[in-house]
Amino acid sequence: MVCFAACKGHEKKILVYASGDIQVDNTKQHITVADGTTHHEQELDFTTGDPVNLDIQSPQGKLTLTATDDGLYIANLKTDTVVGSMQHVGAEGGEARITQDALKQKLDSLQKLAVGQNVSEANKNYFIVPGKIVRLSSNPGGKVFGPFTTIPGSFDAASVPEIYKFYSMKEMREIIGNLEKMAGGTPGQGQPASDQSKKETK
Repeated sequence: MVCFAACKGHEKKILVYASGDIQVDNTKQHITVADGTTHHEQELDFTTGDPVNLDIQSPQGKLTLTATDDGLYIANLKTDTVVGSMQHVGAEGGEARITQDALKQKLDSLQKLAVGQNVSEANKNYFIVPGKIVRLSSNPGGKVFGPFTTIPGSFDAASVPEIYKFYSMKEMREIIGNLEKMAGGTPGQGQPASDQSKKETK
C-alpha cells in the first residue's frame, strides 16, 4: 500500500508551441515541426514518474527537451520568445477604471517582462526562449491560454487551480505600445530586439 500511494498520480502536461505544423508519434516523445509562420499548439499528457524526453526535429535542427518533475510545462519550439504570467482573473473587470499610477506600474512590469527582467518562478512570470522547456507549476491541472488566444469573459476561473496567459513578442509589443499611449509615454520603450515574431499571424 505504501508503494502504491507513493507511485500513483504522476502527471506531466506539456504544451508544445511551434511556428509550424506539429506531428507527434504514438509515444508522444518524437516530435516533428514543419516550417511555418502560424502559431500551433499541441498538448501532451504523460502519467509517469520518470523524466520525459522529447526528441524534436524542426527547421532549426534536432534537439531534446526533458521534463523531469510532475507538473505543467511549456516547450517553446517557435522561432521567437514567448512571455507570460499567472493571471488573477476577476481583476480584469476594473481595467477601464485603472488609475494612472496602476497603469504605469503595469506598463513597467510588462516592459521588464518583455526583455526578461524580474522573471522568476516565485514571481510566476516566464520568458521562454526558442528551444527551451519551462515548468510553470507543480500542478498539471492549470489552464494556459496561449498566444493569439484571449481569456473568455465567461470562463469559470474556479474550475481550474491556476490560470496562465502567454503572448508572442508581437502581441507584447502591441500591448506595451497601447499602454504607453494611455500613460502618455513615448512608444518604443522596453520593446524586445527580435523582429521575427512580426512575421507571425494567427
